[in-house]
Amino acid sequence: MHQPLTFAVDGDAIREERMQAGMSRQGLADQVGVTRRYIGQLERGTRKHPSPPVYIALREALKATDARLLAPPRPTPPERT
Repeated sequence: MHQPLTFAVDGDAIREERMQAGMSRQGLADQVGVTRRYIGQLERGTRKHPSPPVYIALREALKATDARLLAPPRPTPPERT
């Protein structure tokens, strides 16, 4: 089954960038085109994979880099032999 492209984001980084920018959750949500609840879910980590358009809008609204917002890659498990 084909999985759509998503981005794993770092919720703590989103919260820090939002607060540093002096934005409320509602203000950020309005700029991104999502709900305040959606932003809260991203920040808490209960939602970690926004769609590409949402991620790009989030990154632009926060004026942040991919390096700052994306979660570190998960280590791959060792191969079983």
